[in-house]
Amino acid sequence: MSCDLAYILFTPYTIARSRTGGVLSRLLVRLDLELVGAQMIAPTAEQALAFAESETAFSSPGDITARMKHDYILRTFSPSNGRRHRVLLLLFKGQDAVRKLAAVAGPIFPERRSLESAKGESIRDTYGDILYDEKQPDKIEYFEPVVFTPNTDEHCLANLALLSKFLQTEPNLVENMAYENPDAIERTLVIIKPDNWIVPSSRPGTIIDMFSRTGLRIIGTKIHQMSVAEALEFYGPVEKALIDKLGPKAGENAVRELESKFSISIPKSDADILARTFGSTFAREQFYQIVGFMTGVRPDACPVEDREKPGKSKCMVLVYEGEKAVDKIREVLGPTDPTKAPAGTVRREFGSNVMVNTAHASDSPENAKREMGIIKIDSNGVRTIIDSFLSKN
Repeated sequence: MSCDLAYILFTPYTIARSRTGGVLSRLLVRLDLELVGAQMIAPTAEQALAFAESETAFSSPGDITARMKHDYILRTFSPSNGRRHRVLLLLFKGQDAVRKLAAVAGPIFPERRSLESAKGESIRDTYGDILYDEKQPDKIEYFEPVVFTPNTDEHCLANLALLSKFLQTEPNLVENMAYENPDAIERTLVIIKPDNWIVPSSRPGTIIDMFSRTGLRIIGTKIHQMSVAEALEFYGPVEKALIDKLGPKAGENAVRELESKFSISIPKSDADILARTFGSTFAREQFYQIVGFMTGVRPDACPVEDREKPGKSKCMVLVYEGEKAVDKIREVLGPTDPTKAPAGTVRREFGSNVMVNTAHASDSPENAKREMGIIKIDSNGVRTIIDSFLSKN
């Protein structure tokens, strides 16, 4: 029986060169697998060595590509000058996951190939490189494989066990950068909303690719199903804003509609009461729709005992770090209403309306910290998924 859970690792070079979004897009549109986990990790020297050795241990004798991958992992995944490097781990679930991931990643060709022979069919064909020494035709001068996937089901199981052990003590946020001016560094939260995950598409990857032009670093990510309790707290400030802004106008419109419908004039005292009560009801309904959209469950239809449970809708959470991170991300995101967003912004490209507007971004460093706390950014379910799978195999 083939593994129905498999991993793929984005190399430090892929992340540093902001190819993360493009590679993710390719995976999402070419796989009939479900993305169930994501975590940014920073391997130790011991972890890098273990991964490197697994490439040769689970390859055929004499496989030249196995040695190439072994040496690459040892060189690039290992810390340099005391600094660990970011590697993105994704988990995909579905039938024959190992083979399918390997096919989309594509083979590594150690033999010489002409430029015209590259077709861009696989991830490595599009983003990878193998350059040879002009003076020594058999010597590879440069090698970039872009991603790593397991060779076999046995290889997958062994490395999932390695990952589980490594993740026992690893935080979800990678703090591996020493900034010259740390006081100027901000963190901001981005949520790629549920409307991007309804059907397999390149949208999540394209959104990440658009954010990459900010020059900010992704230091953490996870796949998250927001609970009703989390959504109520997360969007709590929005409820008050809706009541204050939408309530009065909706109430006034209701009064006018009733007067027109029944050809009556409603006394001001009654109109004020009607406007206030209906306006609040209308605004609260809008708020419930937001919570329902983010979780897949309306709060007024969710039993109290179920409010802490993961919702039915999936989103992807990312944490960006760098100078003026909040403003830079929001500039690329665009305003809440996609119809008013400038061309080239995320919401103009993919948003539908003020609720289904494709992504959320914190509006201040203080709110970013509050929101990260609500969705528990310090925790990640990747290890739980791995351990659950391993316990059955």
